[in-house]
Amino acid sequence: MAADLLEVTDRGLYCAAGDFYVDPWRPVPRAVITHAHADHARSGCDRYLCLATGKRVLRERVGRTAPIDGVRRGETVVINGVSVSLFPSGHILGAAQIRIEHRGVRWVVTGDYKLEADPTCDPFEPVEADVLITESTFGLPVYRWGESGETALAVNAWWRENREAGRSCVLLAYSLGKAQRLAAMLDPSIGPIYAHGAVMRMVRAYRESGVALPPIDQLDPATRRAGNGKAMVIAPPSAAGTRWLKTFGETSVAMASGWMTVRGVRRRRGIGRGFVLSDHADFPGLLEAVDASRARRVLVTHGQSDIFARFLRDRGLDAEPLATLFRGEDAGDADEEAEP
Repeated sequence: MAADLLEVTDRGLYCAAGDFYVDPWRPVPRAVITHAHADHARSGCDRYLCLATGKRVLRERVGRTAPIDGVRRGETVVINGVSVSLFPSGHILGAAQIRIEHRGVRWVVTGDYKLEADPTCDPFEPVEADVLITESTFGLPVYRWGESGETALAVNAWWRENREAGRSCVLLAYSLGKAQRLAAMLDPSIGPIYAHGAVMRMVRAYRESGVALPPIDQLDPATRRAGNGKAMVIAPPSAAGTRWLKTFGETSVAMASGWMTVRGVRRRRGIGRGFVLSDHADFPGLLEAVDASRARRVLVTHGQSDIFARFLRDRGLDAEPLATLFRGEDAGDADEEAEP
């Protein structure tokens, strides 16, 4: 029966027929990974499988000596008689949807995904399924993203405005994925770009994976003054309010996140400016992805899982929440290791 192909265990989503886990929460013998964010890729597993484009960033997360097998988009790997293939999810570099096929039944685990174009990763590709496990981080109708090109114009205008006032800009963004996407949006003719060490680790991984990014400098710990009031500084949310930022003198602080749709979140975080930009699908994007899958049954994880499942039932689907530890993008979490 289709419902038996994947089950939730104390180690995560488990495929008993193939004896492997998808994004396990604890070390396991064999892990199939949707992407390298910390709530999906845990260190200590005996072997990992991911999209080849994400192999370099996954090594940064789970360790340079971890055995990682990278596969091409759509390439099928047979694990104990179960066919596994990975397709881009558009979330971050190397992020994948995982299709699992056994005895004529197809399950697809989306991991995190977005439908909007992003030059730093492969675009989302619809994958048909009998059963779909989808995220629902922004599964409420209020979450609707604008064009990322408009966001880029707004970020660069904010930078120019602060440069003229002699203030450096500090843009808070998760160190893997969001930071690199924002860097690709920046106009380096405005001024120098600096990044926190956590961001630079992933910038190097992206560059080594073939992603083009503008010149970005890491701050020397001995530096007492940097930027001369002209810099754009990309830092993880956990850097807000730290002494490290004092190196740049007077600053204007902003955050890029889908949660910036809700003004109260920005106020609670003490952020002066918010840019609405997410590496997750907005509400219409979630519905579009579910429809494109043609799934007869949909299981909804993290975020607004109960509410979004209800929306899907109202549309005539067999939908229910699936309890997992996947957290997605957290409105209140400032730790870059819990990033989306």
